[in-house]
Amino acid sequence: MAQEHNDIFELIAKALSHRNIKTMPGIRTISTPAAVLVPIFLKNGELTVLFTKRASHVRYHGGHVSFPGGVVDGADPSPEYTALRESWEEIGLQPKDVIVLGPLDESMTYAPPFIIHPFVGTIPYPYRFKINSDEVEKIIEVPLASFLSSDASIGSDYGALCEEHYFPEFNVGGELIWGTTASIVANFAGILKRGSVLEIMS
Repeated sequence: MAQEHNDIFELIAKALSHRNIKTMPGIRTISTPAAVLVPIFLKNGELTVLFTKRASHVRYHGGHVSFPGGVVDGADPSPEYTALRESWEEIGLQPKDVIVLGPLDESMTYAPPFIIHPFVGTIPYPYRFKINSDEVEKIIEVPLASFLSSDASIGSDYGALCEEHYFPEFNVGGELIWGTTASIVANFAGILKRGSVLEIMS
């Protein structure tokens, strides 16, 4: 089983690395850089994505389903470091327990304007998280397959600063996943499809 896990994650890493990352240079000068981790793991043989639901009282995007992450601090050597640091601060996920497989395309938020650098990383399962209640209400685990059916997306284009940037919406287990988080999920799923990773897994 361990070898099966390694093989799948190696395929994902390959799919992420054999591509040109789409960037958003046009909005970089008006946006604050931030980074998120897209944690994935195999649960009962099924590729699963970990989300957080932000505490309702946080300054930005309270109550939204998101990925662990935050603003790139001036002392952070890279956005990848930021994603790992914030994951440790928010849910107690130690950086040494994450294997970063690669980056996704840059994404963004509108209010306030952030430019988001997402990174996909594998994490152990099960894991003893330590949720920081000042920032996070709860952790949500969703099988990636939930986002792949033809009718999974219930949303449409929000229109935006970047002409081709699409924001889908997903309703999973009673939780609405929308905006930037949903666009990151859609980007990840599309990369896996183009890399034939999902065909191999099925």
